Amino acid sequence: MDKPFHIATAKDILEGKVTDIYFQRALEVLNSRNIRRSVKAEFVVKRFPMNYPWAVLTGLDEALALLGNLPVKVKAMPEGSIFYPNEPVMVIEGLYQDFAIHETAVLGFLCQASGIATKAARVRVAAGDKPVIHFGARRMHPAITPMIDRNAFIGGCDGVATLAGAEELGLRASGTMPHSMILLFGDTIEAAKAFDQVIDPLVRRTVLVDTFHDEKFESISVAEALGKKLYAVRLDTPGSRRGDFLAICREVRWELDTRGFKHVKILVSGGVNEFSIRKLNEVVDSYGVGTSISSAPVLDFAMDIVEIDGRPVSKRGKLSGEKQVFLNRRNGERYTDLSSKKARRGFTPLLVPKLDRGRLLSAQPKHGDVRRFVLNQLKDLKLEIESEFERS
Repeated sequence: MDKPFHIATAKDILEGKVTDIYFQRALEVLNSRNIRRSVKAEFVVKRFPMNYPWAVLTGLDEALALLGNLPVKVKAMPEGSIFYPNEPVMVIEGLYQDFAIHETAVLGFLCQASGIATKAARVRVAAGDKPVIHFGARRMHPAITPMIDRNAFIGGCDGVATLAGAEELGLRASGTMPHSMILLFGDTIEAAKAFDQVIDPLVRRTVLVDTFHDEKFESISVAEALGKKLYAVRLDTPGSRRGDFLAICREVRWELDTRGFKHVKILVSGGVNEFSIRKLNEVVDSYGVGTSISSAPVLDFAMDIVEIDGRPVSKRGKLSGEKQVFLNRRNGERYTDLSSKKARRGFTPLLVPKLDRGRLLSAQPKHGDVRRFVLNQLKDLKLEIESEFERS
């Protein structure tokens, strides 16, 4: 076996080997007829998955890293921007032949990263101020673990569980203990004591309480064994045994409080999403969210030519002409119009120059700065988001 893992290398991506074949064939035909025309192409999502009203733009850093090797110009919204259906988020200008074979990769960067960040942002809003850790790396190909963790963090997760993802973000990996360790000990209390004796004291003592016995009784036993050292109990109860999961969490909280363990927090993981979190917030203190973030539906970006040699033109169902999104930062009002139109009073353009024929026009923002940008926008959207959850 020549390649142990079925992945493309950075070299493969830069050389256009991950392109759809019809782009390569299109170039052969165009070049054979000496058709070389300058175009402007927009990246737009017509409809969001599950009727989301808004989304978070990410993956732009990788798209610019790829396009930065080409003689093209790029305008885009800032990484982490909240955007809406039918708004262009990026525009490429240049000879079609110079970037055609990279359409597949650029769309891939934007579609998956933005989908993950959007789901993480929805989870963040649902959890409020309660900590959220991304646990979902195991649901996707390990080669893209850092990408998934990055976008989960940018979207609003407070931490990530993998070593590679944490290293990429400059964080300390977050996690508790696996069921396998407890099973090998044969006893939850013995496993918890051993964890406490071996692991760095800076790591908070969070113990799984659903391996052998009822969550309530394991929580009580662990709390009595570790006392003040116990930071939290984690309920990862499988769906087949949950029943009324909120009622189980309430019971655990009651029993811990009754015995003087009010300091012990409840962490829930396993199959949680923005909707279940809203219900569990009554008693749960923090969340480990996996599949719903890492396997988030992609945003269905399309790249469409809207100008050729300076003339507005597009395929059926698309609006021709380069467009711009304008925002009034005081009241949040926004609209889309031709980029040639002057902005209305009080409005500023969101798509700004990012790349000019191989020259990056501004430094890429740090991961933490993008995350703060997302969180600040979510605060402004609080009423709109609350309304959406209430309707659901």
